[in-house]
Amino acid sequence: MISAQTARRAVWRPLWQLPGRADLILSLTRRELAARYRGSILGIVWALLTPMVMITIFTFIFSGIFKAKFGASNSRWDYALYLFCGLLPWNAFQESLQLSSSTIVSHANLVKRVIFPLETLPISVCLAAITNQLFGTVVLIGAVIVLRREVHATVALLPIIIVPQLVATLGIAWLVSSLGVFVRDIVQGMGLVLMAWMYLTPIIYPESLVPPNYRTAINLNPFTPLVRNYRRVLLEGVPLDWVGLGYFAGFAVVCFLVGYWWFARTRKNFADVI
Repeated sequence: MISAQTARRAVWRPLWQLPGRADLILSLTRRELAARYRGSILGIVWALLTPMVMITIFTFIFSGIFKAKFGASNSRWDYALYLFCGLLPWNAFQESLQLSSSTIVSHANLVKRVIFPLETLPISVCLAAITNQLFGTVVLIGAVIVLRREVHATVALLPIIIVPQLVATLGIAWLVSSLGVFVRDIVQGMGLVLMAWMYLTPIIYPESLVPPNYRTAINLNPFTPLVRNYRRVLLEGVPLDWVGLGYFAGFAVVCFLVGYWWFARTRKNFADVI
């Protein structure tokens, strides 16, 4: 009994030690951001250029050809704002998982160091992606001011949405980073899963276009209320959908606990596999 309790405490102990490793995490995050744009001419501008190209393409296809629209406005600019607002958290989520799936393998030199806290590697990847999202959010707010001549006070509620998003992303990042050590196909598999997940989330199309027989599946998707709440506080100026946010927060806590538990239980085998 004593040994089992000791083993359980050993699994969770690194999690409680994370606040004391804030300096290391910030250093790794800065290095992660710098490495992504090192040697490129445009540098961090790519973080904004890539979603802008996606927005242009999706706006042309869905708003221009299929005549999709968010709300009562027929403006393509309004469609672009809603699209950009949905893509920002999704791109951060997608980027975090894709990079986390190979982060342990790419840092094989650190895996063999017994004292190095490997759980900080996926954290730095997620924080770097969230930082890029915040840069994009500033651009989005600027576009709203230019195009609509307004900014809603509900923008102040943004941290309430970002926190559970980060918690969920961290949990899944820990899970896929561990799986990436044992199943190398996870890198390619994540691309397919994330592509399907994006199209099952009302990001490039409004929820109102979803047929009634598919509404249940769309509402069960935890990312749906997250995107909905981003649009409510940044574009619509209405209160949060607390029920939907609570659903996503519950999903986030489960992901965080399960993802960390799996990472902590499997990390002792990383060196043997790598």
